Amino acid sequence: MAATSIPQFHNDPGVDTIEIGSKTFECIGASAPYDHPHVYLDMSTEGEIVCPYCSTLYTFSDKLSPAMSNPMACAQHK
Repeated sequence: MAATSIPQFHNDPGVDTIEIGSKTFECIGASAPYDHPHVYLDMSTEGEIVCPYCSTLYTFSDKLSPAMSNPMACAQHK
């Protein structure tokens, strides 16, 4: 069985839009202790999705690797 990791992103900087390199990811809101319930989101074919908790708009970019974001500070490194 192959181990896969779903990338996590947060919005500590408080930006309206975060560009990410994965269409399937986990939004944690902000870093603990200010996080919201961690939700798994899937853009599917749309290329963008709004988190139902923090209202951050996530957009997909094929120029970024799956765990990368723009702004870079929004990628959660485990």
